[in-house]
Amino acid sequence: MPDLIEVFREHGYEGASLSLIGARTGLGKGSLYHFFPGGKEEMAASVLAEIDAWFEHRVFAPLRGDPDPEAAIAAMFQATDLYFRSGARMCLIGIFALCDARDRFAGAIHGYFATWTQTLAEAMVRSGRNPGEARDIAEDIVGGIQGALVLARAVNDPGVFARALRRLAVRGGGLSSVRHRDTQP
Repeated sequence: MPDLIEVFREHGYEGASLSLIGARTGLGKGSLYHFFPGGKEEMAASVLAEIDAWFEHRVFAPLRGDPDPEAAIAAMFQATDLYFRSGARMCLIGIFALCDARDRFAGAIHGYFATWTQTLAEAMVRSGRNPGEARDIAEDIVGGIQGALVLARAVNDPGVFARALRRLAVRGGGLSSVRHRDTQP
């Protein structure tokens, strides 16, 4: 699945042809259709589900269930840094949100961003912020993460992401500094 994810991340939905997918995964068209009878649309849906599962396990569930909401928020920033490889990896769900695939995968895209924003806001409320302020800050943080990924890519400087993540962590009540992680999922 990682190779399939990267094809969609690098080429978007429309640009991820079956020949590119086959070349990257080492699978022929017959094998691809065996595993994904619904073709490229099923492949993309599986990729989005895989990403959602990673975030559910590493980000959303801890934000919901950790008895120490501030620790959960800090862990969210660490996991975010890890997942996006300190700004060197784009958000595939964000890429899909900006292209023609948005309508095709609207439920998955909306669910990812809504869940992230909501679980973060709920953790902030548990840590003592009022609900309106928590919602606004959560939206700013999720939007700031996405924007920092785009800006880091545009200027070819992952440091933009690292600096933005540190500032967002301070605002969100997470770590005052997000450490760089060398390990990646």
